[in-house]
Amino acid sequence: MKKSLLKAYAKLIVRVGANVQKKQEVVISASVDDSYFVKYVVEEAYKAGASLVEVNWNMQDLTLLNYKYATVEKLSEIPNWKKEKLEHRVNVLPAMIHITSEDPDGLALIDQGKLLAVQKNTGPTIIKYQDRMDNKYQWTIAGIPSEKWACKVFPNASKKKAIELLWELILKVSRAYEGNPILNWKEHNANLDSKKAYLNNLQIKKLTYKSSNGTDFSIMLPKDIEFHAGGDYTLNKVFYNPNIPTEECFTSPIKDSCNGVVYSTKPLSVRGVLVDNFGFRFENGQVVEVICQNPTYKDVLEKLVSTDDGAKMLGEVALVPYDSPINQTNTLFYNTLYDENACCHLALGRAFEECIRGYANKTKEQIEAIDLNKSMIHVDFMIGSSDLSIVAETYDGKIVQIFKDGVWAI
Repeated sequence: MKKSLLKAYAKLIVRVGANVQKKQEVVISASVDDSYFVKYVVEEAYKAGASLVEVNWNMQDLTLLNYKYATVEKLSEIPNWKKEKLEHRVNVLPAMIHITSEDPDGLALIDQGKLLAVQKNTGPTIIKYQDRMDNKYQWTIAGIPSEKWACKVFPNASKKKAIELLWELILKVSRAYEGNPILNWKEHNANLDSKKAYLNNLQIKKLTYKSSNGTDFSIMLPKDIEFHAGGDYTLNKVFYNPNIPTEECFTSPIKDSCNGVVYSTKPLSVRGVLVDNFGFRFENGQVVEVICQNPTYKDVLEKLVSTDDGAKMLGEVALVPYDSPINQTNTLFYNTLYDENACCHLALGRAFEECIRGYANKTKEQIEAIDLNKSMIHVDFMIGSSDLSIVAETYDGKIVQIFKDGVWAI
């Protein structure tokens, strides 16, 4: 891929994604194999005025080795130096940039029981720091190809060609392949804003989903909730784009309101395992049945929804038309960042408190009274199909068709 395109993409991630501010610290998380691209992101962050850029390197093979040989007790330790590092982030609020390039099957052999135990042990501590940072800093996630990921997406191509093909797709769906990426995103955000405004003006009380694959469920939205889309603002009024790419209008439901059955329409990577052909049955907001014929996949999903009390309830409903640019590529990315923006999706786990209308001016007690879901996890799974119907009932009693045949009906 041309160096000029890579540098323009890095600039998009820094300037539009994280919107790094002058004298702000920046933390980048990436695989060691991504170093050739990360250097462009680091340079762009400094050009944007960053005071210091830190890179946290990761490697799937090392994660596998740690979970193979280390004990749950040792893996669950959070030493003081790590707590001090997290405390530093709470105090300075760095812009966080996540570069994703993971092998979709890279953690398939990890001990799921050990992984769940460690997450349960460490989650309550880590989430306390996350809560103190929530909505106060900019963050963004964007992808670049790795060899194994590219070969998963394009199994019949050579390694070199697969990487080239995946780079081209990533840049195209991220609006960074042609024209001026920053201006492209300005126009894209404006289009998403118009959809968001329409949904918020309706004041939706209930959404009912139906599809020929068996999906048939309903869910309620709080009266004081809003849809968000595209970019968002920190409490200090700094605009940023959390996901590159993004096609969704999303919000958070009343946590105990989901009833019915929903089926996935695309594979999902869950703790390193790629699961497919599954569904969930909900009663009074909670998953009461994991529907899956594959016993390995079912076990992974059952462990997922048992992570904590909130893991079996929904924290997000997201509307994405089936004819989205990502779905039009006719490509399964095997990566949630991309696949969730191909069609409508839901998320188990943590809700978005920032979707509460007037969030910045509400007290903690007022926010908690709105009854959104809390959890250590937030896992998106795709449910959009070519015949998906979504009908809204508004708080003033109107019935409005929102989606018909998988796309916007408005």
